[in-house]
Amino acid sequence: MTQHTPAQAPATSERTGLYGGKSNRRITVRDIAAAKRRGERWPMLTAYDAMTASVFDEAGIPVMLVGDSMGNTALGYDSTVPVTLEQMTMLSAAVVRGTSRALIVGDLPFGSFQEGPGQALRSATHLVKEAGVGAVKLEGGERSADQIRLLVESGIPVMAHVGLTPQSVHAYGGHPVQGRGEEAAAQLLRDAKAVQDAGAFAVVLELVTAELAAEVTRSLYIPTVGIGSGPECDAQVLVWTDMAGMTEWPGGRLPRFVKQYGQLRTALGDAARAFADDVVGGAYPAEEHSFH
Repeated sequence: MTQHTPAQAPATSERTGLYGGKSNRRITVRDIAAAKRRGERWPMLTAYDAMTASVFDEAGIPVMLVGDSMGNTALGYDSTVPVTLEQMTMLSAAVVRGTSRALIVGDLPFGSFQEGPGQALRSATHLVKEAGVGAVKLEGGERSADQIRLLVESGIPVMAHVGLTPQSVHAYGGHPVQGRGEEAAAQLLRDAKAVQDAGAFAVVLELVTAELAAEVTRSLYIPTVGIGSGPECDAQVLVWTDMAGMTEWPGGRLPRFVKQYGQLRTALGDAARAFADDVVGGAYPAEEHSFH
């Protein structure tokens, strides 16, 4: 069994912090472990292309997730389930090329690891070798512990994901909040400890009650990354199109946990209409845009 304790965690220099810090190398899982020891909170965003990733890298975002949320945000699917390993590899490689500092974590999509540790290792190896990601993420707690253990023993850092696992959306029948009730809370805590014991360097907690997420965070020596799981997690992640006001939500109703920090959908639409109006009206291209 691969197991770490705080005393075994690799030492790293005490930097100015993960967010916004300057360095001439990429952030690694050693830096993530050091941040947990310092009690430092840090942000994570998703990214799916080189240009967007470069903006976030310049902004100092220390960790980016090339999530299978690309199915909803970039590929037009109604869930993450149809995303393939090849699609994940192509977009992960683009994010890696667009960045120089952030730790890039690539999702293992549905169907790429559920058969067992061997399949998980093949899929993760492909993503690391072909896309150049620094870590992979996979969903599941106790049920995925064997996969996590083999990947870590093989030298591939793993970010785990418990609570609501979107690849299981059909089994859930929706997106219910996780950890409500004594039995559900006990299972989620077992899941979190199982992935830690298997060697995961961090664990995403999705749509977990704030009280339970706080308890899990206190119970683990690896950092928790919250999404819809309250303020006590060590880190927070949002899908970038949600964060920036790019996503169009049915009825205009945002999920409760989403906070918009921009209105890119409005800004981009305004720019497109201004361009179109100039073309139709003959204002573009003007003399200064022409060659002779």
